[in-house]
Amino acid sequence: MHIQTGADDASASRMSSGEIGAAARRSAARALSDVLDSGRSLTDALAGLSAALDSSRDRAFVRRLCNRVLRDRPALEWRLSKLLRKRLPRRAREVHFLLLCALDQLVEDREPARAVVHATVAATRAAGHAHLAGMVNAVLRNHQRRADELGRLPDRASIRLGYPDWLLDRIRADWPEQWQAIAEAGNRPPPTWLRVNQRRAAVGEIVERLAESGIEGHQDARFPDAIRLERSVAVAALPGFSEGLFSIQDAGAQTAARLLDLRDGQRVLDACAAPGGKSAHILEAADVELTAIDNDAQRLPRIEENLRRLGLNGRVALADAASGQDFDAGARYDRILIDAPCSATGVMRRHPDVRWLRRPGDIEGNTETQRRILESAWSRLEPGGLLVYASCSILRAENCEQIRAFIERNADAQTVELDIADCLPTNPGYQILPGSLDRDGFFYAGLRRL
Repeated sequence: MHIQTGADDASASRMSSGEIGAAARRSAARALSDVLDSGRSLTDALAGLSAALDSSRDRAFVRRLCNRVLRDRPALEWRLSKLLRKRLPRRAREVHFLLLCALDQLVEDREPARAVVHATVAATRAAGHAHLAGMVNAVLRNHQRRADELGRLPDRASIRLGYPDWLLDRIRADWPEQWQAIAEAGNRPPPTWLRVNQRRAAVGEIVERLAESGIEGHQDARFPDAIRLERSVAVAALPGFSEGLFSIQDAGAQTAARLLDLRDGQRVLDACAAPGGKSAHILEAADVELTAIDNDAQRLPRIEENLRRLGLNGRVALADAASGQDFDAGARYDRILIDAPCSATGVMRRHPDVRWLRRPGDIEGNTETQRRILESAWSRLEPGGLLVYASCSILRAENCEQIRAFIERNADAQTVELDIADCLPTNPGYQILPGSLDRDGFFYAGLRRL
């Protein structure tokens, strides 16, 4: 496991571009092609990185470079268009992405320009495009000569902020006063938050143990299970992780279990459970009988692995929460958590690929799936029981509008007031905007069955 962004920034800041070889640059270019040309997530695109690169330093460099290029793609593409006489042929897509990576480094101006140019030319040759090496050299040196000119970007929000136009338009429509702050927050590298397994350790104990290893962590009374790391660190370097003393989970996501108002002995359903972070938090919070379901068989082992590492026990089952299938002999639950499938627009600072992988039509598909999950789950909730609906989206169609429509269809559904630090009431529900108290963006709504 790897903490994606912050660790990359910390490690890469100590690197010299001249020391990063052609293999690392080619890995970054291929990963970007997988995301932007083939629609793969960056996580999947980088899944084989350990096998491709022996050096942890090189791997950190690749992750950091991919994240930066994805965040600033429109501006980088604009710069490149001004430097190329004509577009590169399709068969030279790897060179195209090598150039984007190099331009990002030249703009960042953290490393000597000569080293960046030299390494990119070497990567171009290694990729089998020696005939384009001269062109790559000329483009990058021309950028240096025209740096001031190319630094004056067009006055377009998509280029300035690094998002597709349709997504910015949607965010602006939903959040006319906050849209620009939301977009800017999505471009800031996220912190690493830990969630302490208080069945095994106290938060203060973990802070002290981290300090003994030279890792600074901070507590926040608003998040009773959380520690925010001053700098991000690879999981393998965190003392106590393998012992199940804590997990990696954003403070915004940690809100879910607390909102369920858990009591010992309750029957609890986590209806969209993978990878299991919220399921584990539920079991850490109370002695409940938990059933965690997910419709992806390949993700179920991850839930089981997380529970096992933390010393927790719950039932994990393959089931589609949207289908209404009877996976538990018609059982009813006192508490239900729906961590709904959504656009993930609240976590774009952590996953900058999201802005390029989503399409306008995806939102309507998500809302239909969410509707079916809500209706199916509601039929399993005991009278008097509580359902918490959560999403890592900032789009109203997937959040408050979804809940409003559900309440209109179900006369026995009553909204519940929730106590969430620094959020915006959306009537119904509550929105945590990205960057608020250094959290990811999340939406929460509580529904009581009358």
